Amino acid sequence: MTNKANLISIFAKIFFWGTLVSFLGTLPPSTLNISAMQISMGEGIRKAMYFSFGTIFSEIIFIRLALYGINWMEKQKNLVKWLEWITFIVVLVLAAGSFIAAARPHTAENVILDNHICRFVLGIMMSAVTPMHLPFWFGWSAVLFTKKILKPGKANYFFYILGAAIGTFSANCIFIYGGKIIVERLNSNQQLLNFIIGIIFMVTAIIQLVKIWMLKKRGDAGN
Repeated sequence: MTNKANLISIFAKIFFWGTLVSFLGTLPPSTLNISAMQISMGEGIRKAMYFSFGTIFSEIIFIRLALYGINWMEKQKNLVKWLEWITFIVVLVLAAGSFIAAARPHTAENVILDNHICRFVLGIMMSAVTPMHLPFWFGWSAVLFTKKILKPGKANYFFYILGAAIGTFSANCIFIYGGKIIVERLNSNQQLLNFIIGIIFMVTAIIQLVKIWMLKKRGDAGN
């Protein structure tokens, strides 16, 4: 019984940290959760949920790669730099899309989301081209390994990933349901909402650019 209780305690701890890290990492406005909010406003909660499930599917893959590739990632400094630039470009394009939507009276959502692609597939695609998941989960997984909270093992990885999936979904729900409330409060003023979302994307892009600059400066100082 003691061993079983210890295992439950270990799995619960891993699950908790996976959920917490994922929830807090997903909570700040980003490309994916803002897009989920826009889909919920323009197409309904169900399609926004499909989109969210798609992003989670991709994130699970990134977490698995992070867990098995920590040593490899430490040697790939140039890859991390490229991922930073890809993230910046994606956010900048989505900001432009939101501003274009705000300038069109009859456009209900970001023009990038105005397509007939299955929302689950779109979630997978957008999550896949927002590859900062990998450095994020690589960094946090390394911290948890260092603190002996997370240890190698299939069961440990399962509860870690399960917690991460639930954490991401919970944070996405805030945007999905929150978007609906915002629309109702502003009398469905989609143009204003798209403009605000465009501003959020633009600020995110600026923060990302500053982050790239700081990493470059740190790298130059190290040399």
